[in-house]
Amino acid sequence: MQTGILRRAALLLAGGAALSMAGCGSGTQATQTGLRLQREDLIATAQALGQAQGEVAREVAATKSAWPLVANGLPAEIATEDEAKIATAARLALALKLPGVLDERRSEGLTGAGASLAGTFRSFAELSGRGWQMIQASYLAGRSDTSAASFDRANVALYIESVYDAHFGLAQIGKKLLAGYEKLGGPAIFGSSLPRAEVERLARAYSESSCRLHPHAGVKLGS
Repeated sequence: MQTGILRRAALLLAGGAALSMAGCGSGTQATQTGLRLQREDLIATAQALGQAQGEVAREVAATKSAWPLVANGLPAEIATEDEAKIATAARLALALKLPGVLDERRSEGLTGAGASLAGTFRSFAELSGRGWQMIQASYLAGRSDTSAASFDRANVALYIESVYDAHFGLAQIGKKLLAGYEKLGGPAIFGSSLPRAEVERLARAYSESSCRLHPHAGVKLGS
């Protein structure tokens, strides 16, 4: 938290100096300070995405296995082995960690592309975890006749759509990372601190071909 406050203060001071000393070269200095911070943040975010990659790959694999069972709505009856697939997807989604600056508290001071990437990742983790949890609860609730069970069944389309949206967002991270990397100078600027080969590897791991769900969710709330 303290680091984030100090970083934001540095940006504000640099921007203020640029306004009060226009024409004296301070604008260039402020721009360079902002770019340096954005590059540092992108490096830290890329490192965190690398740390999360293994868990994400397991969650995506479990979700892709269970997704065809619910994509067009939760069936009234699910075979035991299929019920286990939903349970596994829910367990792995809820267990996702937010390493490094992907954590909400630590990401508060991020700037530029790093901030956007961290926010997208957190949305994925929250939507997928909550979505699968509620899908599983909706199926189990179908065995009872309570008002809570009726509510869960009535809203299951929302939970299914949440899982789809979570992985759609996840699948955009790779493109955003590459775009941010190039915008901030690419390999000529980042060098060994963030090699292009590593950025491309992460872009493949967080791509549409790796993470997006098929088919699109075929059920809408109220249907």
